[in-house]
Amino acid sequence: MKLKEDLNPLLLQVFRSVVWIYSAITFIPWYFFSGAGTNLERSRQIKARSVSGHPAGPYRSANSQEKLVAWLHHGVNTLDKMFEHAAKKFPQRDCLGTREVLSEEDELQPNGKVFKKVILGNYNWLSYEEAYQAAKCFGSGLTALGQKPLCNIAIICETRAEWIVASQACFMYNFPLVTLYATLGLTAIAHGLNETEITHIITSKDLLQQRLKVSDVYCVQLQYIIVVDSKPTTWKDIPRGITVYSMDTVKEIGSKPENIGVDRRQPQTSDIAVIMYTSGSTGIPKGVMISHGNIIAGITGMAERIPNLNESDTYIGYLPLAHVLELSAELVCISHGCRIGYSSPQTLADQSTKIKKGSKGDTSVLKPTLMAAVPEIMDRIYKNVMTKVEEMSKFQKTLFVLAYNYKMEQISKGYSTPLCDSLVFKRVRALLGGNTRVLLSGGAPLSAATQRFMNICLCCPVGQGYGLTETCGAGTISEVWDYSTGRVGAPLVCSEITLKDWEEGGYYSTDEPNPRGEILIGGPNVTMGYYKNKTKNEDFFVDENGQRWFCTGDIGEFHPDGCLKIIDRKKDLVKLQAGEYVSLGKVEAVLKNCPLIDNICAYANSDQSYVISFVVPNHKQLMLLAEQMQVKGTWEEICNSSQMEKEALRIITEAAISAKLERFEIPKKIRLSAEPWTPETGLVTDAFKLKRKELKTHYQEDIERMYGGK
Repeated sequence: MKLKEDLNPLLLQVFRSVVWIYSAITFIPWYFFSGAGTNLERSRQIKARSVSGHPAGPYRSANSQEKLVAWLHHGVNTLDKMFEHAAKKFPQRDCLGTREVLSEEDELQPNGKVFKKVILGNYNWLSYEEAYQAAKCFGSGLTALGQKPLCNIAIICETRAEWIVASQACFMYNFPLVTLYATLGLTAIAHGLNETEITHIITSKDLLQQRLKVSDVYCVQLQYIIVVDSKPTTWKDIPRGITVYSMDTVKEIGSKPENIGVDRRQPQTSDIAVIMYTSGSTGIPKGVMISHGNIIAGITGMAERIPNLNESDTYIGYLPLAHVLELSAELVCISHGCRIGYSSPQTLADQSTKIKKGSKGDTSVLKPTLMAAVPEIMDRIYKNVMTKVEEMSKFQKTLFVLAYNYKMEQISKGYSTPLCDSLVFKRVRALLGGNTRVLLSGGAPLSAATQRFMNICLCCPVGQGYGLTETCGAGTISEVWDYSTGRVGAPLVCSEITLKDWEEGGYYSTDEPNPRGEILIGGPNVTMGYYKNKTKNEDFFVDENGQRWFCTGDIGEFHPDGCLKIIDRKKDLVKLQAGEYVSLGKVEAVLKNCPLIDNICAYANSDQSYVISFVVPNHKQLMLLAEQMQVKGTWEEICNSSQMEKEALRIITEAAISAKLERFEIPKKIRLSAEPWTPETGLVTDAFKLKRKELKTHYQEDIERMYGGK
């Protein structure tokens, strides 16, 4: 985990001596004034226990041993009450912020392509009271347009302030909100809209053009399309029976006395708040039915893990709100009066693809204190920074490496390093605005190397969480003073976890030194099942006490302090011809740390004796390798070169061996992919999880070649 120290041994010893003297002089006053002793004590505490005394569990948080927690404030048990409570408590505080677009320009790239660049101004804010009134008027307007309580309404929209206003309107007027990813395929979108019998859709101008004006997306019962943009929308040859309104127009209709004065049917705790369609990593997306009570319980558990969460915090929203991680994170913030500034992956940082050179990205302007990220984004930050380190002068690189390794030693003991943070890591921390105090990772496993890098260089704790759409994203989150890596923390106060023996995989709760098994999550955050899909609901069950449980299919182990570690996945386990079990997810997680790899999908056939892989190589690293190998050509030609494939495999094999993968886990053949895997290609989900079925179909000829010797 440490970086290689390329320094004269004598100078290295002098440096360590100076550091030791500095530490000895400053340790005692720093220890008492910084509260390091308290944090160290907290990190060593037991965080969860088995309430039955059995190693299988159920395990509960040390703070909820007697009873699981279902709500933040007494009586605030639905999402409309939560928003109303926040609006009354923080009426004039900033709630939702959007940056003003000052100008857009086309920028010609060296390769001849034209990229659209934007120059953005400051954030314009809606206060909590303004956001509440906007939601109330919009909900009233939808009612005037014939939307009925307990009848589904869909939203297909980018992450933006209007999404939250629209969702709060639906929660307020008891319209179950159907969420669909903007990047889902047309067939999947049509499936979701027709299955939920949608009459009203909320969308944006761009997505209306890209996703809904297509003959493939045929929605039988559709009557109204509401476009959130203020710019006028035109649709020639609009299908008969469909009317298009802007969001502002609907709010105007709703604000009329004869509409706003109509009594609304308030939701019950058990009413459906959201039907959230999954990203479809294993086939046609399933609609998860989430009640008001489920979400309230989930956000209650999440909020408890963020210390000192209050109205002074700023959150940056850029992940898809159709993903349970982003929706839950934003609702947590709203419940505590935080302000939410909106962004996108293309405008997040100064170096982002749509930001014009010399102008500021969203993090630089907003300076968020809280942020959620999926591992894919953190892996990119890690690789980009480490690439820049390699390009530094010898003195700068040596200073960075020594500071990195020194800080790694200190945080493993629970100590901070204010001098290193201000002198060495300040510029890296500025990538996210410089004020980030908690970074929440979810959606997929985060590698130990990336997690440690974020701890060190961004100078903030990374709370690694584990949850699923079926559990409102809530399950576990690691505590901010727990600097261990590879673990996802203890169960939240809203949930409990049991380990179920899995004989085929050889995982048992009686295993030593730690109990292992399939993770089962129970609690008020466990959702109501899949919409119109009884065959899939076998993963849910209700115990003798009436509590709902969900069988996750993930394999975990509990450590003595009550923290969970994800070690395998039932669906990712493949039995090779000789009888060895290979965890494809484990192979991928290990090899993604190789600098040559941007993304990787491991694959194995049960009738074969070895693993193969499809690899999206890092452009810069592969081009440098091609230069060393004297291989010339276009990017596609270099990726298709058998010589490059062979050399890349050698480097990947070395990385696998150094990471201590078993012989049978190491890929024997690879295919270098010239095209990146993005949600638009359909090969990964919006959370950048691999779609194994689609990847297998896409690379079928290569699979036959690598296994058939063609």
